[in-house]
Amino acid sequence: MGGKTDVVKGRFKEAVGALTDNNKLREEGKTDQAVGKVKQATETAVGKVKVAAEKTVVAVKSTARQAVNVAKDAAKNVVDKAKSATKPTWR
Repeated sequence: MGGKTDVVKGRFKEAVGALTDNNKLREEGKTDQAVGKVKQATETAVGKVKVAAEKTVVAVKSTARQAVNVAKDAAKNVVDKAKSATKPTWR
């Protein structure tokens, strides 16, 4: 069950327990509500971690692309210098 469902279920149990003077049911309701709130907080935290992880992956990919482009440019410059160094100057 989701967190919100547990909270609602807990409220219902607590209310029924209060109406019927059933302390055990009332306590179960309070427990269900607490579990539901913990689940909701966990779901929120997991969502935030997923978003942060996705942003990190995007940033890493971008940085890697930039590094590859820098390396390609550097290699091209080396090749161009090597070509110009091997050209005869007497033409």
